Amino acid sequence: MGASMFFSDEDRNRIQDAVAAAETRTSGEIVPVIVESSADYGFAKWKAAFFGVLLGLAVFELISMQADGWSEPGLIGALGVPLMIGLGAGLMVLLVHFLPVARRRFIPQSAIDVAVHNRALRAFLEHEVFGTRERTGILLLVSLFERRVEVVGDSGINEKVSEDDWADVVSDIVKGIKSGQPTDGIVKAVDRCGELLESAGVAIRADDTNELSDAPRFES
Repeated sequence: MGASMFFSDEDRNRIQDAVAAAETRTSGEIVPVIVESSADYGFAKWKAAFFGVLLGLAVFELISMQADGWSEPGLIGALGVPLMIGLGAGLMVLLVHFLPVARRRFIPQSAIDVAVHNRALRAFLEHEVFGTRERTGILLLVSLFERRVEVVGDSGINEKVSEDDWADVVSDIVKGIKSGQPTDGIVKAVDRCGELLESAGVAIRADDTNELSDAPRFES
C-alpha cells in the first residue's frame, strides 16, 4: 500500500486538480511522487538495539544497588544481566520500528540527504519525467518519513529556474507534513510551481498537450 495509505481519494483528487490547474499557466509538466520512506534504514534498529543494551545494563546496576543484600548476588548476576540486556534491546527495536520520530533519532542527517536525493533521481527515471517534448518535466518527490522534499527539473526547466528558486516550494510541503496536513502543503507547492515556471518564462505553447499524467504517484 505504501504512501497511499496516508491519503484519501479526496486528497488525491485535490493534488491532481492542482497539477492540472498549474499546468494551464506553463508548458512545464509537474509530477508529484509521494513515498513513505526513501530507504529502509535497517542500521537504525541495530543502533537502537545497542543503545538498549547500554540502557539495560544501567537499569541492572540501579536494581543491584537498590537490592543491597535482599537478593542473592549470584542469582542477580546470572539472570539479571541477560534479562535486562534482552529487554532493553528489544524495547528499543520495537520503539524505532513503530515510532518514526524515534527512528529518525538514530539516522544521521547525511544518510537522509543521500537517501532522499537518490530516491528522487530514481523516481525521475522510473516515471519518465525526462520524456517531454522540450524537456520541461519537473519531479516533486515528497518523502514522508524523512519529512523531506526534493525537486528535480529536466534540462528545459533548469535552464530557466535555479535550485534556490525552489526553496518556497519545498518549504510549503515540509510545513504541511509537519503540521499533519501534507495534502494542503502539496497543493500549495504545486500552485507555487505553476507561478514560478510561468514567471521564469516556461510559457505555455499554443499546441501544448498534457504529456504526463496529472495524478500523483504513490510508492512504498
